[in-house]
Amino acid sequence: MTSATPSARPSTHLSEADLAAAPAVVLRGGTVLTMDPQRTVLEGADVLVVGQRIEAIGHALPVPEGTVEIDASGGIVMPGMIDTHRHMWQTAVRGYGADWTLTQYFVWNYLEHGRKFRPQDVYAGNLLSGLEALEAGVTTSVDWSHNLHTVDHADAAVDALEEVPGRFVFAYGNIQAGPWEWSASPQFRDFVERRMTRSDMLGFQMAFDVTGDPAFPEKAAFEVARELGAPVTTHAGVWGATNDDGIRLMHEHGFMTPETVYVHAASLSDDSYQRIAATGGTASVASESESTCGQGYPSSWALRRHGIPISLSMDTSVWQSADIFSAMRSTLGSDHTREHHEAQSANQTVTHLAVRAADVVEWATRGGARALGMESVVGSLEVGKKADVVLVKNDDSPVMFPILNPFGHVVLQAQRGDVHTVLVDGRVVKHEHKLVGADLGKARRVIEETVEHLRSSLGEEEWAAGMNPEIPESKVLDNPYTYTEYADSSTHTR
Repeated sequence: MTSATPSARPSTHLSEADLAAAPAVVLRGGTVLTMDPQRTVLEGADVLVVGQRIEAIGHALPVPEGTVEIDASGGIVMPGMIDTHRHMWQTAVRGYGADWTLTQYFVWNYLEHGRKFRPQDVYAGNLLSGLEALEAGVTTSVDWSHNLHTVDHADAAVDALEEVPGRFVFAYGNIQAGPWEWSASPQFRDFVERRMTRSDMLGFQMAFDVTGDPAFPEKAAFEVARELGAPVTTHAGVWGATNDDGIRLMHEHGFMTPETVYVHAASLSDDSYQRIAATGGTASVASESESTCGQGYPSSWALRRHGIPISLSMDTSVWQSADIFSAMRSTLGSDHTREHHEAQSANQTVTHLAVRAADVVEWATRGGARALGMESVVGSLEVGKKADVVLVKNDDSPVMFPILNPFGHVVLQAQRGDVHTVLVDGRVVKHEHKLVGADLGKARRVIEETVEHLRSSLGEEEWAAGMNPEIPESKVLDNPYTYTEYADSSTHTR
């Protein structure tokens, strides 16, 4: 016991049983980034969690008898981070496409590997992805699950999400079939009724893209989403795939709503950005992906010009790190690069940067909550909100001191290995740099089975060649959506 916390138990060598049995948890003496509307920062402050919610934030807080005390001194306490677009099933082939272009990804991952994924392979990818999200301090993830050939695949995906103690939004999609087809099936409707309870632990979206076909066949899927009350998340402004025609069709038919999330939004005209802004939509920026793969220049610079709210995402660990720290760093760097480039092109010099580290921390927390309609639940540390809390602290690292600008420290200095403690819904799921109660052995086994299945299905020669595949002569260069004959070659001539 300490004089400041007479009824708390210090956190030294707490067992999983201690953490599970505690009536409350207090993080003591940290630098607290509340991410409230004022972006309040409290030095040497405490965050008290009772049950599922934040009970109090302040200094030398009194706590209930039996409260577990976690020493946050020398660390940063912040809201759990939120990833608004992650293809979790692809974690089963983590890093495989490190050198891919977007075209190679479309051809190989969908036409080859993707078709060979069984339900158990989707389960394996989701299980591993969910665990790695928590390990990195990502407490809410959108599972942009667009390889659901059958409802069995969807059930397997949700089984994995429910096994991981994180907060998820399940975005149902199927890149192998037209959204107007799979969304109309009785099996899809049955799945939604059976599995999508719409709790704040498991939300629901529909995930599909708009090709720009003047016939607008996607209209039927939008109508299903409207009937089900499901928000739509869509890859918009992706060079060579989706463009201004898709935005225009959505707008003209009345399907652009404040709940719609536009992923990437990197290759759009001012007209499209204005339509998104006017209808209250939000964007999911995956800067690390956009910088590498070719969707277009990372879009935060353009989105800010039009007042479009921003959230952050990792996209897929086929390429990227699946780590929101790197997403924040990449976004800040790409936005600054564009700002300097635009100024220098006009023979001017930037003396004060428009985007600060605090902005991207907000996009990674409160911005994600706003995009998902969860701002009253999570995204900031405020009394009464659900306790999704991250402690960034590493006493064994010379990188964790001094902390002079805590926002800058989170974005530019910290990394996933510095995540000391994570709470989701008031439950401690990571402590002292280790996941709590995670069966990594099981995750490893199911992933190894999936990799063996894929390698044996493809053959060793094809498996090796797939890491830098040749692109066959195919309509995929003009249309990656093989479920439709519509093609637009405009990206070849601009």
